[in-house]
Amino acid sequence: MKANTGYVYDERYLKHEPGGYHPERPDRLRAIQQRVISSGLIDELVLIQPYEAPLDRITRLHDPDYLERFRLACEKKMRIFQSPDNGICADSYAIALLAVGGVLAACDAVMTGKAHNAFCAVRPPGHHAEHAQAMGFCFFNNIAIGARYLQDKYGLERIAILDWDVHHGNGTQHLFETDPTVFYISLHQDPFTCYPGTGRQNEQGKGAGLGFTLNFPLPRGSGDKTYLKTIQEGVIPALVAFHPDFLMISSGFDAHADDPLAHMELSRDGYAHMGRLMAAFAQEHCNSRIITVLEGGYNLEVLQECVEDHLRILQGISDS
Repeated sequence: MKANTGYVYDERYLKHEPGGYHPERPDRLRAIQQRVISSGLIDELVLIQPYEAPLDRITRLHDPDYLERFRLACEKKMRIFQSPDNGICADSYAIALLAVGGVLAACDAVMTGKAHNAFCAVRPPGHHAEHAQAMGFCFFNNIAIGARYLQDKYGLERIAILDWDVHHGNGTQHLFETDPTVFYISLHQDPFTCYPGTGRQNEQGKGAGLGFTLNFPLPRGSGDKTYLKTIQEGVIPALVAFHPDFLMISSGFDAHADDPLAHMELSRDGYAHMGRLMAAFAQEHCNSRIITVLEGGYNLEVLQECVEDHLRILQGISDS
């Protein structure tokens, strides 16, 4: 079978300028795109064109007043929105809509058979974005909106979101914590030693959603052995029991030993091994349907290496 992995990228993503000091800088996506081209992968991928997500998609999970405040802040050329971490420019609102639209376009591509799976090289990232609060470089929760879109448009019943960014995805957890149809699982640095301070083991969801949030806070300095054991003994059995129709991954590459923003010890090989485990799970349990959405990762060389590896792993599902 011909390789059929989708790839979302658009030069417009570079227009979001959170400030020259900021670690979530346009160079992150420049580095990824440069590697995709230089490696020859660009000729082997299904290129997916993002679009600005319609507002009714965003307001499925975000407060309409919050959207308007964000839009006006950009229109007024403010430099920060709500949080010191959330630097903005005049283009940031439109590009945040485009980031969501990239994930929605990937969902359409996979569900219509244009691609078997997809990687979304989008920014700004999303997993810290709450219902009405920008946090941690994030404005709209790209992956959460994508999960709800899969349910609304395509009638999927159960979506699993695995988040292996080094920082806990507080926004994604909170948006779905009462919902038993979206299973949120996170591996992250212990919240007592890492932003944003959420993601303790006893946070398991609320009401009807109790038991559909699963957090694995890992000790500072954890490396390949700890991560892989957690995936094999904790994550995969829980996902098998949930039996999702679709797997989504919030993929931060900032748990790498060389990332400047955290204190974990994952290697390139460790990330690749995790990717292979989750690809095998999706192949067996989700009809190979998997979409990976970029979150953090601030060492440019690490980003290039890990994204190339991940794309080749997704291609392996398509080829099999």
